[in-house]
Amino acid sequence: DHFDNRHPCYAGDLGIGADPELATAVAESDLLLAVGTRLDEITTGGYRLVTPPVPRQRLIHVHPGAEEVGRTYRPELAVVADPASFLGELAARPAPAARPWASRTRALHARYLHWSGTPDPGPGTLRLETVVQHLDSLLPEDAIVTNGAGNYAGWVHRFFRFKRYGTQLAPRSGSMGYALPAAVAAKVLHPAREVVCFTGDGCFQMTMQEFGTACQQDAAILVLVVDNGIYATIRMHQERRYPGRVSGTTMRNPDFAALARAYGAYGARITHDGEVADALAEARRSGGPALLHLAVAPEALTTRLALDDLRAPAG
Repeated sequence: DHFDNRHPCYAGDLGIGADPELATAVAESDLLLAVGTRLDEITTGGYRLVTPPVPRQRLIHVHPGAEEVGRTYRPELAVVADPASFLGELAARPAPAARPWASRTRALHARYLHWSGTPDPGPGTLRLETVVQHLDSLLPEDAIVTNGAGNYAGWVHRFFRFKRYGTQLAPRSGSMGYALPAAVAAKVLHPAREVVCFTGDGCFQMTMQEFGTACQQDAAILVLVVDNGIYATIRMHQERRYPGRVSGTTMRNPDFAALARAYGAYGARITHDGEVADALAEARRSGGPALLHLAVAPEALTTRLALDDLRAPAG
């Protein structure tokens, strides 16, 4: 959310579930200006997009911590500086007379708009991209969106277009259970702003008692529990390495909507794309904490990968 996703220079984000075409563009680039990032395993696609210790690309690495610059990569130019100060100084410099990369920039932004606006066909009667895209069209620009750790977060990263800084709260290092308490805190701190929490069924149950905190504090957050009945990230790796050998990744979930109603909050279960618009409208009108139980297909592992895609080679 540091960069308005609608800006003509925005090409997308790197991380889990990144656009393969963006990853290729990074790998094939001749210069990388890395500002504020540690260039860790997630950002670099497992160190495949930028190979250590001396990358193929010319690298300018800007980071406020001297211990991070040169830790994994040897940059051509290392700058120990606060990112905001660095970018402010850079913006104050005269613009170049010619921008030979301009057409490439336009092409990458056009690709991002296609990637974030055109879902791949997926299994099930309720598709998470339908929910995310509908919210993206509804929410005000200052709405705060939180998510925890899990494959479901890939739908948020791909299909929600963040429009200003201070609107995304997400964990580092795959910390499950983060989304709900983060949403409660955000709403208490910013009561006039809409706060939407995306959380998986496993993620939610690690801190679901905090929904009681939201009700106690009258924090009117909207919680979207993505229920696919599995720990999808772990299942994905199981199926990839040991097809058909499932162990400990199937979940027996409660009725999450009934749980919300037990707290006196709004709760509803959604099973089809056609129910999304009305359910979101009712939840937002409820005036208090609200929870939507999204029953999605376990076969939809990521925004591009279905369970059958992993099992097919084994067959």
